[in-house]
Amino acid sequence: MSENPATPASDARASAAPEASAPEADAPAAASQTSAAQEGPALGATAVSAATPRRGEPMFPDGTGPAADPAGSHHERRIRSFQPRRSRVSPSQADALRRRWATWGLDIDGLSRIDLDAFFDGRPVVLEIGFGMGEATAQMAAADPDTGILACDVHTPGQGNLLGLAERNGLSNIRVANGDAIILLREMLAPASLAGLRVYFPDPWPKKRHHKRRLVQPEFIALATTRLAPGALVHCATDWEPYAEQMLEVLSAEPTLENLHPGFAPRPDFRPLTKFEGQGLDKGHIVHDLLFRRRDTEAEPPR
Repeated sequence: MSENPATPASDARASAAPEASAPEADAPAAASQTSAAQEGPALGATAVSAATPRRGEPMFPDGTGPAADPAGSHHERRIRSFQPRRSRVSPSQADALRRRWATWGLDIDGLSRIDLDAFFDGRPVVLEIGFGMGEATAQMAAADPDTGILACDVHTPGQGNLLGLAERNGLSNIRVANGDAIILLREMLAPASLAGLRVYFPDPWPKKRHHKRRLVQPEFIALATTRLAPGALVHCATDWEPYAEQMLEVLSAEPTLENLHPGFAPRPDFRPLTKFEGQGLDKGHIVHDLLFRRRDTEAEPPR
């Protein structure tokens, strides 16, 4: 199992940013890669108490878990597509974070490039943006152990839950990134370094005045494709039909991508049916999948 290649234990630091307060719409983008270099104790160790810290207190003051605002103030202010929400972290989730964050987690600080080969033992890597509680991510990792999954989210309970699932099921091909996916793509991933991109059920921001917050926009796709290797698969899914139409329009307009289907795609077998998706289907929602491939051309220079 590879250690986190970014920062040694001596560089691990606690975040001074409050975990409690949600950022404003145009707050600084999240990011900071803090990690220790040693593995935690084996599964079955005594669980760490995870009482929710008081408002304004960091959840992991000793630097052994994800930072509240890893990018701090050293990146530009802009509208973000996500809104971190404070939730209670269970004892088992906190235990998994404290023991596994050093080797399987990273904070997105935008200060250095990630060595994906070292982080994933040479596996091809797929970036998944937004994984909820991580059940579907864990299922996909188990079904394809030869592919690494770099799972990016800002929800601390979900991060801990996914690390716990990975540990319990022996899934050494999962790594968890904490922070802003835009900074991760732009600052921390090399051109043509990814074998795929997955965006499943992102926040649809249904109100018209909030559409600018949606993740899948022309600028985002233009950036993401520079980090995709030729032949890499872009897979999006949503149960919000107006957003599905926007996704199809944006992806179809990107010249480096080609649609693998005439319009929307049938749900591929490798994407598990999640509990959230099942609830939507029970309510009559229609889920749309989109499958696009990076054209077999040389990777473009960073934009």
